[in-house]
Amino acid sequence: MSIIRWAPMWDPFEEMEESFGRLPQMANLGQMQKAFVPAMDVYQTDKAVMVETPLAGVRPEDVEVTVEKGVLTLKGESKKEHEVDEKNYYRKEVRSGSFFRQLALPTPVIEDKVTAEFADGVLKITCPKAQPTVAKKIAVKITKKDVKK
Repeated sequence: MSIIRWAPMWDPFEEMEESFGRLPQMANLGQMQKAFVPAMDVYQTDKAVMVETPLAGVRPEDVEVTVEKGVLTLKGESKKEHEVDEKNYYRKEVRSGSFFRQLALPTPVIEDKVTAEFADGVLKITCPKAQPTVAKKIAVKITKKDVKK
């Protein structure tokens, strides 16, 4: 005969633990509504890693692109010229506010040669690939240690 573990229908401690688990998410809820994460297309050519992200409505001077230690960071802000009262929206899907995105580049790049162009609402980042380093073969010398008796 197998033992069946008893579980109450309602466990107040489990419910409280789940509520506490959601607290950090609830605290950031106001910020999440004002921020968004831009989508990115990342692909490689023979000479570069290319990153494209649509940023319609974002001014180029409000965008910052950095590359450090193989990580591309994109941050900025999309500003609304005029705000409409929230209750008048039938549907609100176009995001505004700050954005932040980091991406580990798939191959080493020459970080100080990275360029970014903004055209037709699309930011195109070109990261020239670094020359691959060639492994150097090192000969290992074997030495005998004299053993005293």
